[in-house]
Amino acid sequence: MTSAPRPLYTHAQLRRLLDPQSVALIGATTRAGAFGARVAANMAGFRGRLHLVNARYERIGEQPCYPTLAALPEVPDCAVLTVAREAVEPVVREAARLGVGGAIIFASGYAEIGAAERVAEQARLVAIARQGGMPIVGPNCIGLVNYLTGAAITFSAVPKQARVRPHAIGVISQSGALGFALALATEHGAAVSHVLTSGNSADVDMADYVAYLADDPACRAIACLFEGMAEPKRLLAAAEIARARGKVVVVHKIAVGESGARAAMSHTGSLAGAEDAYRAAFARAGIVVVDQFEALMETAAFFAKAPAPKAPGVAVVSASGGSAIMAADKAEIHGVALPQPGRETRAVLETRIPEFGSPRNPCDVTAQVLTDPESLKACAAALLADPAYAALVVPTVYAYPPVADRIRAFSALAAAAGKFAVTIWVNEHLEGPGAGVAEEDAHTALFRSTDRCFATLATWFARAATPPAGPATPLVEAAARAAVARELAGVDKGGVDKGGVDKGGADKVIGERVAKALLARYGLPVVGEAWVEDAEAAARAAARLGFPVAIKVDSPDLPHKTEAGVIRLGLATPDAVRAAFAQVMANAERHGARVRGVLVQPMAGEGLELILGSRIDPLFGPLVVVGLGGIFVEVLRDRVVDLAPVSVDQARTMLGRLRGARLLDGFRGGPKVDRAKLAEIIARFSEFIADHAETLQEVDINPLICGAEQIVAVDALIVRAT
Repeated sequence: MTSAPRPLYTHAQLRRLLDPQSVALIGATTRAGAFGARVAANMAGFRGRLHLVNARYERIGEQPCYPTLAALPEVPDCAVLTVAREAVEPVVREAARLGVGGAIIFASGYAEIGAAERVAEQARLVAIARQGGMPIVGPNCIGLVNYLTGAAITFSAVPKQARVRPHAIGVISQSGALGFALALATEHGAAVSHVLTSGNSADVDMADYVAYLADDPACRAIACLFEGMAEPKRLLAAAEIARARGKVVVVHKIAVGESGARAAMSHTGSLAGAEDAYRAAFARAGIVVVDQFEALMETAAFFAKAPAPKAPGVAVVSASGGSAIMAADKAEIHGVALPQPGRETRAVLETRIPEFGSPRNPCDVTAQVLTDPESLKACAAALLADPAYAALVVPTVYAYPPVADRIRAFSALAAAAGKFAVTIWVNEHLEGPGAGVAEEDAHTALFRSTDRCFATLATWFARAATPPAGPATPLVEAAARAAVARELAGVDKGGVDKGGVDKGGADKVIGERVAKALLARYGLPVVGEAWVEDAEAAARAAARLGFPVAIKVDSPDLPHKTEAGVIRLGLATPDAVRAAFAQVMANAERHGARVRGVLVQPMAGEGLELILGSRIDPLFGPLVVVGLGGIFVEVLRDRVVDLAPVSVDQARTMLGRLRGARLLDGFRGGPKVDRAKLAEIIARFSEFIADHAETLQEVDINPLICGAEQIVAVDALIVRAT
C-alpha cells in the first residue's frame, strides 16, 4: 500500500513565515553585493521590524547588529539565512529551539547535487524544523516577496509595485528566476500580492504555498510555474481548497518531455505518459493548465478579475475588419460562441455603423469612429446589454492616447451590466497608451494574443458549465469485485477455478481468455469463443460458432498477437481454419512462446474500433485511457486520459474530447454508436482498474468494436504488478 501524502501546512502554520512582522537577517554584512547586503537593501520598504545578525559587527549603518538569534530583543517570525551551507545547520537548530516562526535558506549544495551526504544533510534540516514546528523554505532558493507588507526577503532584484489592488495574483514558482520574471508583470500594471519560490522544496513546497494563498484575502488567483513533485496529490488537495474559496489556480508545467519510451506490454500502456497523468489530475482538481509560459500571467489576471459568465457567448467589436476576422477565426478554433445580436441590439448597431461596416458579431464599426468617436461606445453598450453575451472583446489595433479613455468606458459599461470587458492588444507598441490602464482596471482583462484570449474565454465558459466532479458511484456489485480479487490472487496457483476460468499459471501477463472472463464479471461485453488444442477441434468449433471466424493463440508470452503473427481473421471454411491453425502455431513456436491453447471466435460485426486501456501511474494511481482504434490511436494518438474511476457522465465527457468524436455519430455512413451504453462500459472498465490497482499494472481492451447494434470487446490483456 502507498503511504498517505504529507498533510498540507495550514495558513496559520505558515503565517509567521510568509507574512512576518519581524525578520532576522542572519549574515548581515557591509560587503557590497553579498546576499546579506542585498536582502537588507530589498527590505528597506518592510513595514515590520528587521533585525540584523552577525557576530562580526556591532552596528551596520544606523542599525544594531546582534551576535546570535538568541541575543535579539524578540523571537522573530522569520529567519532568513544568507550564510554558507556549512553554517546553516547550527543556525537552524538555534532557530527551532527559540521558536522562530520559519526559516528561509539560500545556501546551495544540498540534495540538488545528488551526493548522498548532501541529501542526508538536507534531510536533517527538515527533521530539525518539523520537530521544532518551524517551516523551512529552501534550501537553494531565491526567497520570496510579500507586497502587502513590503517583506522582500530575497537577494534578487525586486519588481516594483505601487500598491496591491483587490484583483492581485499570487505567483508561485519552483524556479526562482522565472518566478521573479513573472512578477515583472507589475512593471506594466499587473497586480501581484506575493512571489513565492521554493528552491529544493525540502519542506514547504508549491502545494503548501497554494493552500496558503487560497486562504489569503489579498490574492484573487494563483499563478504557478511547476516542474514536478514527489507527492503531487498534495497540490491537488491544495487546489481543491482554492476552488472551495472561489480562486482559480493556473499552472504552466515545464519539464514536459517524456524521457525515453516506456516499454509497455499493452498497446495503451504507452499512450498515457506522465504528462497525460498530470493533465488529467489537474483537470480533476479544477486547475487551469496553460501550455505557454507567456499565457500564465494573462490567464491568471483574467480569472482574478472576471465574474462568472452570465451568458453562453461573447461579442466582438472593433474598428478594424481584419482584427474582427482574426477574432472570429480564434473563436471558432477554441469553440467560443459568437452568437448574432438580438433584434433590439442590431437596431442600435445599424444606426451607428456605416453601410460598409458590419452590424453583426463580430461587429466592425470601421474607421468611421474617427469622425464619430461615440459610435464605438454606443455599439459596445448595446452589445453588453444583449442577454446573449457574457463579455465584450475589443481588439485594439492602435496604441494612442484616446485608447485609454475607451478602455475606461468599456470597463464602466461592463461593470454596470455585471459582465466583463476584454482588450486584445493587436499592435506592437506593447506598453503603449492604454495598456497599463487595461492591466490595472478591475473589469478589464488584457491579452497580447488573440489566440490566448479565446483559449482563456473557452476555459472560462467550460469551468462555469462543468461543476466539480464528485466521486463516481460504483456500478459493480461488491460480490463481483471480491470474486475478481480472489481470482487475480489465484492466478499464482494456476489451474481452473470453480467457474471454469483457466487461471493460466503464475505469469505477469494474463492472456486474453482469462482477461476477458475477469472483465466480464464487471459487466463488460466480451465476444464468445471456443478453446481448442488442435486443428480439427478448431474446425468443428468454427462450424458450431458460424463462419467467418478468427483464431488466436493464447499465450502469456505474446501480448501483441498481430506483430507475432499468431492471429488470423475472416476464416470462412473449415480448411481455412485448419491451415490458419498450423500457421499461428508455427509462428508461436518460432517465438519460443508457451501456448495455452487456441481461441476460436466468431467475427464481430462492422463497427468503430476503440481502445480502452489503463495503467497505474506511480504518482497519481490508476488512469483510464479511451482512444479511437487503428491509425487514430497508433499514428494520430487520438486518446483522452482521466483518473480512474470515472462516472458515466465523466466517461461521456471523455468521449466528447476525442478529436474524432464525430465518428461515434455515424459520420459518412458509419455506425451510430450508443454513447450512453459506451460511457457505462468505460465507467465499468475504470472501476476494474481502480478496484484492483494494488494488483495490476496495465489492462487493455483492443479493440472494442462499437457497432449500431452492439458493443463488444474482442481482445483483452491484463498485466499484473508482480
